[in-house]
Amino acid sequence: MQMAALDRTDLALLRALRSEGRLSNVELAERVNLSPSACLRRVQRLEADGVITGYRAEVDPSKLGLNLRAFVRVQLKSHGAADIARFAESINGWDEVERCHALTGDMDYLIEVRVQDLEHFSRFLLDRLLAGGQVADVNSSFVLRAVK
Repeated sequence: MQMAALDRTDLALLRALRSEGRLSNVELAERVNLSPSACLRRVQRLEADGVITGYRAEVDPSKLGLNLRAFVRVQLKSHGAADIARFAESINGWDEVERCHALTGDMDYLIEVRVQDLEHFSRFLLDRLLAGGQVADVNSSFVLRAVK
């Protein structure tokens, strides 16, 4: 099934929902100059087409004591399908991992990690990431501040 092309109004709806996902349908309709019924139909179509994949709360990690963010580049020892699947399964089970992306280039994955402090990061690195024996190389960078 082919999805209909997104027009300017659809893009405006998506921008509004990305910045304020809790807008009521009436507020959203006002923002994009639609009637509430037309707005609801468009949002429902965007959901049905898989453009809008869900709604969630954004949580301030520092309020949970997760004050250190790191980006970890990982190179695996083996690139066999079973090894890649096992690594992905491991990553998905670790609470410290916010995001993980498979990459092109010299490293295989970029992992965004949130931890309490440097000691927590060290435990994550040694006890989780390196303990499985799948990782050939790791390169970590710590976030000083978020720019955008």
